[in-house]
Amino acid sequence: MDQMVRMMDVGGVDQLEVVSCEPQAPGAGEVRIRHEAIGVNFIDIYHRIGLYPLAQLPAVLGVEGAGVIEAVGEGVVDLAIGDRIAYAGAPVGAYAATRLLPRARAILLPKDISLRVAAASMLRGLTAHMLLTRTYPVSAKSTILIHAAAGGLGAMLVRWAKHLGATVIGTTGSVEKGLIAKAYGADHVIVGRDADIVSEIAALTDGRGVDFAIDGIGGGMLLKTLACVRPFGTVASIGQAAGPIPPISVEQLGPRRSLSLARPSVMAYSADPHAYSVASEALITVMQSGVVAEIGGEYSLVEASRAQADLERGCTTGSLLLIP
Repeated sequence: MDQMVRMMDVGGVDQLEVVSCEPQAPGAGEVRIRHEAIGVNFIDIYHRIGLYPLAQLPAVLGVEGAGVIEAVGEGVVDLAIGDRIAYAGAPVGAYAATRLLPRARAILLPKDISLRVAAASMLRGLTAHMLLTRTYPVSAKSTILIHAAAGGLGAMLVRWAKHLGATVIGTTGSVEKGLIAKAYGADHVIVGRDADIVSEIAALTDGRGVDFAIDGIGGGMLLKTLACVRPFGTVASIGQAAGPIPPISVEQLGPRRSLSLARPSVMAYSADPHAYSVASEALITVMQSGVVAEIGGEYSLVEASRAQADLERGCTTGSLLLIP
């Protein structure tokens, strides 16, 4: 008998319930994966609190994982029992020992990438590819700002941006996390939740501002971030870990600032079959060169509520995994 974690209703972590379950038989075009590791992400929290509503409850949360195929459905001819795979994106359902997965979501892993590293890196890697290639084409000439640079996504973004040759400025909430961001490769780190990032960015860029800024903090941070970017630069708003984002008027973007503001969704990006294939192939390549998300903590599957609570409090670094 296996276990899974169900979200019973919108609310706090008390809405996550551990239940027993039997492995399901895959249908046509599906595989059944036995997870070795499952990624924990802010989108799981957004689903739980109702910010991104789910179509039906109860529901099993989770949008990424990695493991071994233990059954294949009719029509699946290019994957076999025993193959190592990883995935990210819809449909949700990762918080379980086993799950059914559409064949198109399963990414075959080479032997030199561990299942746990893959589970920690898939969603963040797809997000990094979306941000650094589609939202803004980062290159060796780019200077970029990455908030929460010691977090799970931050580690991937810093490493991939440095892989592309960019100059990276990170922000962190503490000196300890600042040292972690530097270890990931950040060229400069601004420390402190109340730091005057506008002045510090101006000093670091000789008053020019960064070319591209990535903000997953939300709250009042986005308005500060707009002031850190050069004219005709780009800001990507990708989350709101610190709370809702106040309304922004078009006057705050231009014409004086002449900024582009993007609100890209990795779920929408990964839902496009072509983008998912291209991004996954690129991710596998950079992972083999060492660009991976850092595993910051491992929890048993039945500790999913504690993992989410720790992530929500901002007391973790790197990526968090659930281990069935």
